Amino acid sequence: MSKQRELKHKKAMQKQKASVDASIAKASEERGVAVLLTGDGKGKSSSAFGMVMRALGYNQRVGVVQFIKGVILSGEEMYLRKHCPEVEFHQMGTGFTWDTQDRSSDIEAAERTWTIAKKMLSNPELDLVILDELTYMLSFDYLNQDEVLEAISQRPFEQSVVVTGRGGGKALQEIMDTVSEVKEIKHAYKAGIKARHGVDY
Repeated sequence: MSKQRELKHKKAMQKQKASVDASIAKASEERGVAVLLTGDGKGKSSSAFGMVMRALGYNQRVGVVQFIKGVILSGEEMYLRKHCPEVEFHQMGTGFTWDTQDRSSDIEAAERTWTIAKKMLSNPELDLVILDELTYMLSFDYLNQDEVLEAISQRPFEQSVVVTGRGGGKALQEIMDTVSEVKEIKHAYKAGIKARHGVDY
């Protein structure tokens, strides 16, 4: 590498470091955060479970509620139940709503599951709560949106919450601290490749 290029790189990195340091210094508020992982791409739940592992690494207490999964075992469920029994883990257990095709039954299941999620959101001993696929419950009007938003907003000060799923509405986005959209560029499934253990579930 030429000396001129080395100097140019060093100058660019110094500028970047100054920007990063300024951003870190500006972020002075200490509290739990609300994160929404949405969009039509793959990886929203995977990202949320990555945060579960991160929190457990700091010996934090974690609660997980999955709203539309539970008929077929997933890798994350098997791992947590076997190796992390301290994690409060609950699934709605009905599977995907397009499989049940029974709106009344789905609403009853969603409300039962929401009761458990709401308790987690009011528990100051939980550092992190994952509400996996909650957005569908709002999009399908299975749960009262105002009640859900209030529970998320009024959770314990130090508790963080992660909500995953497509959509969810503008009101949900507005109360979250961080909103990330996962965009699909291409997907193996659309090319006829079957979902794979350890990658897709």
